[in-house]
Amino acid sequence: MHAGCGPSMAEKDLAQVVKELMVRVDQIRNMGIVAHIDHGKTTLSDNILAGAGMISEDLAGKQLAMDFDPQEQERGITIYAANASMVHLVDGKEFLINLIDTPGHVDFGGDVTRAMRAVDGVIVVVDAVERIMPQTETVLRQALRERVKPVLYINKVDRLIRELKLTPEQMLERFKDIIKEVNMRIQKYVEPEYREKWLVSVENGSVAFGSALRKWAVSVPYMQKNGLGFKEVIALTETGNDAELAKRMPLHHVLLDMVVKHLPNPYTAAQYRIPKIWPGDEQSEIGKAMMACKPDGRLAAIVTKVYPDPHAGYVATVRIFAGKLTKGQDVYVLGANKVEKVQIVSIYRGAKRIPMEEVYAGNIAGVIGLKEAFSGATICDPDNVIAGFEEIKHIFEPVVTKAIEPKDPKNLAKLIEMLRKIAREDPTLKAQINEETGETLVSGLGELHLDAKVERKIKDAGIEISISSPIVIYNESVKAASPAVEGKSPNKHNRFYFMVEPLEEAVYNAMVEGQITDQEIKKKAVELQNKLMELGFDRDEAKKVKLIHNRCMLLDATKGVHAILEVMEMVKESFIEAVNAGPLAREPCSAVKVKLVDAKLHEDAIHRGPAQVIPAVRRSIRDAMIQGKAYLREPKQIIRIDVPIEQVGGATKEVSNRRGQILEMRDERGLTIIIAKLPVAEMFGFNSALKSATGGLAFYSLIDITYEPLPKELESRVVSGIKERKGIRDVVEEEEEE
Repeated sequence: MHAGCGPSMAEKDLAQVVKELMVRVDQIRNMGIVAHIDHGKTTLSDNILAGAGMISEDLAGKQLAMDFDPQEQERGITIYAANASMVHLVDGKEFLINLIDTPGHVDFGGDVTRAMRAVDGVIVVVDAVERIMPQTETVLRQALRERVKPVLYINKVDRLIRELKLTPEQMLERFKDIIKEVNMRIQKYVEPEYREKWLVSVENGSVAFGSALRKWAVSVPYMQKNGLGFKEVIALTETGNDAELAKRMPLHHVLLDMVVKHLPNPYTAAQYRIPKIWPGDEQSEIGKAMMACKPDGRLAAIVTKVYPDPHAGYVATVRIFAGKLTKGQDVYVLGANKVEKVQIVSIYRGAKRIPMEEVYAGNIAGVIGLKEAFSGATICDPDNVIAGFEEIKHIFEPVVTKAIEPKDPKNLAKLIEMLRKIAREDPTLKAQINEETGETLVSGLGELHLDAKVERKIKDAGIEISISSPIVIYNESVKAASPAVEGKSPNKHNRFYFMVEPLEEAVYNAMVEGQITDQEIKKKAVELQNKLMELGFDRDEAKKVKLIHNRCMLLDATKGVHAILEVMEMVKESFIEAVNAGPLAREPCSAVKVKLVDAKLHEDAIHRGPAQVIPAVRRSIRDAMIQGKAYLREPKQIIRIDVPIEQVGGATKEVSNRRGQILEMRDERGLTIIIAKLPVAEMFGFNSALKSATGGLAFYSLIDITYEPLPKELESRVVSGIKERKGIRDVVEEEEEE
């Protein structure tokens, strides 16, 4: 099982070696492989596994051992992140490498985000021919948001030699360009203190080149150590002598050496990752145990993936930050608020798992027995409940929604149960069930996301369903500041006065980028106040923030109002209800600042209960939004289209036919690259329309999602369509009934 050390070991030997290594934190590396779709991640993972003696060398690159779901094999893409542990020898010293291969298709980006919480470093794979693509940038951004350190592997170099016939000088120029582009993105997305430290460089060996399919890779330190030059690489490739290359510079050896040298061990990573991903007190007992990656401390771990196993029920992938997981141990699952028993704890070997007695801090384990655990759940000791880890938030929000209902009403309970399971496995899928109308809405990152992870799974479970055409979820916001608007309680004894105004653009952007998260402010939040002041709030206003929800803010700007603290929890609850369903069409709100400016409350608490406070506050906020010129914002996708120069006309026509806007066009290598912005409402069926308009030669990828005002001439039609779909007669009448 040692990389490059002859035949593979028996599993029990592997278990023994892993058992010895998993307590030596400096000899562990947790790493992911990330890239744009089809840049060669899964082939690369296969070859690393083959080199480490885990699958047959002949099958590597063909077996796709990490794509073990039938849908993945059928569609030819990775849909789920997959794990494997292996042992690698560097200068006579053994290292335990826990590897996660992740999907490259943008619709399955949520799996990448969750995998990033489990690892401390990543190999970013870039296709030497295609260079940096939108999803390369997205996965790098996801990694850096979790403070996961990158190294770079430039793949498919053989194609530069064989197909593009580049000279050594031209190839080096191309490599320099790719490295420069990767470093520009690292500097753009990483926090200031890592901007210089985390750049990748050829000289120090944090960049490698090669061909995953041909099983070879090379880096400058490896060339120096083995006396090889780039000219030999080119000569052997040109003469088709790939086997000789793979023998002299085995891919797994070069890459795992790079991983060991440049990616951090769990202890080093804990010093800067724990403060980022865990909001608790670092000076507490559990905080210190996590920072020290203590195997004998109390348990602190997070579930990064939950998936069904036909023989074992649910398997949870768990990254352990402190303590250990042992067979038979009781653990507490935060969020589910349940104590559960660990039945089996194991390490991963691709599709297989090898049972262990226990797995320690700093490692990634497969756990059976956590029936209530979900992706993102914190687990700890039942007698020492800790603060939960930060929510694992994906960069893009679900923007494609479909209504699903069972053909046979008797199957409704089954369908709801199935959707709960699916949402547990993939929290980027959002399911909303309207108990009254029976309408079930499921939102995902794209049509393929819904098709592969929802529709297909429900059909496989034998439930026949009707599926609506895709639906777009809009946002409601305000254009101007409103006057103070009164909301009276049904018993007329309580009055609330609210004003709304548009949230500062810089603050909204910081929310989109994940710098400011949804939160309830209980005590003095100095860090948040400083951040808001830096973004343009004045000191007084920054202190008044009580709640951030849906990228909207609630401020308590009252002075000396009797009993205001006693009703504040109900005010917060009403604010959440109001911004979850705005005044125009009950769509979620965003970028709204809501200020409670005054209130008159009944002296007796019995007359200011939830039934009085909630409708009054909700009504006041919604009315204030109407007076603040409420309007609809629609989601738009910024996309990149790659199309041959002679087919550009077909592609641009397809964009302009869909209310699209072309932001940039440039020619590269006989292709035109178009950057365009299109409303999500016009994107359905875009892929096949683009293909037929360009003779099947164009393809597009997602760069970003943004919200912009819906053109005024479309607003009333869209609002009436949403109301009709939701069965809302009239928003004002409905508010009065509520």
